[in-house]
Amino acid sequence: MEVPYLKKIVVNCGVGEAAQNVKSLESTIRDLSLITGQRHVTTRAKKSIARFKLREGVQVGVYLTLRGEVMYSFLDMLINLALSHTRDFQGVNAYIFDGKGNYTLGLPEQSMTPEILFENIDKERGMDVCIMTIAKNNAKGQKLLLLLGMPFNDSIGGRSASSVKKKVKNSVKHSQRFGV
Repeated sequence: MEVPYLKKIVVNCGVGEAAQNVKSLESTIRDLSLITGQRHVTTRAKKSIARFKLREGVQVGVYLTLRGEVMYSFLDMLINLALSHTRDFQGVNAYIFDGKGNYTLGLPEQSMTPEILFENIDKERGMDVCIMTIAKNNAKGQKLLLLLGMPFNDSIGGRSASSVKKKVKNSVKHSQRFGV
């Protein structure tokens, strides 16, 4: 029996307007370098799409792969600082694993991390964080992340279980009150 562990974390940020505005790509690179403390890899368009004014080979995004100590420090910052500073945060969805124990989380803005100053943000950009484990299935991957401190919510079909219970409780009160 093998104990699962984290293999790597990939942080990805697509910049759609980079084809027309090079400064947006530069600010995204600066922000991701500040957040992760590591050098970026620029992704390029694979083919031209006239509708999007996109040409083949144009830079359209940035990603970073984190391993070792940098990976664990980034995960610690993500769990303890960034997610807790999200407005109305009630936990992350526990059911968006990929079937092999890997978890993908979308962050709505880069300002939720403490490294980015609000005054230096030209535009809010989201990013994807893929946490890769060696777990064989979703249950083992979820247990690993739960033990590492990932704040999962108890969601049922997109809603938290507490809101479902509250809704059922209110409908029971309503039916008792009006004799329905």
